[in-house]
Amino acid sequence: MNIIWLVVFLLASCTGLPKGLKPVEDFEVNRYVGTWYEIARLEQSFEKGLDNISAQYTLAKDGGIEVLNQGRNQETGEWKKAEGKAYFIDQPSVGRLKVSFFGPFYGSYNIIALDKQNYQYSMVTGPNRSYLWILARTKTLPKETLDALIESAKRQGFETDKLIMVKQDE
Repeated sequence: MNIIWLVVFLLASCTGLPKGLKPVEDFEVNRYVGTWYEIARLEQSFEKGLDNISAQYTLAKDGGIEVLNQGRNQETGEWKKAEGKAYFIDQPSVGRLKVSFFGPFYGSYNIIALDKQNYQYSMVTGPNRSYLWILARTKTLPKETLDALIESAKRQGFETDKLIMVKQDE
C-alpha cells in the first residue's frame, strides 16, 4: 500500500508548480500554438549539447496539444527530435499543462511569463526551479526584453547565472 502512495506522489510531483509561482491566466491556446525558439535555458540532460532548439505546438483532435521538440547536436550536426502530447492541468485559460514524451509519464509545463499582447515571448518552468526556458517566436529577442525576463526569473528564485544562451542559426 505504501508503494502505491509513493508512486502517486512521484507522478504528481512531476506535474507540480514551484512554490510561490503562478501560471499565467487569461491564456489563449490558439494564440500560443505554432513555433517557438529556445532563447535561454537551465541545462537539462535531455537537451545537453543541443543548439537550434525549437518547439512546434499544434492543436490535437482530442483537445490536447501535439508537441514536436527538435534541436541539433553541436558536435555531430545531427537533429534530435521528440514528439509528445500536452494537456491542461486546470482550465484552458490557465497556462499550466502536463506534457508527456514517454507514455503515461508526465512532466509539468508552467507558463510563468507571457507577452499577452502579441504572444511573442514566454517563460516556462517545470515542477521546480531547476527547470527554466525562455522562448520566443523569433530566433532572437531584443536585449531589453531578454534582460527583463532574466531579471524576473532571478527575482523568482531561479539561478539565472547558470542560464545557457541557445545558439540559433539565422
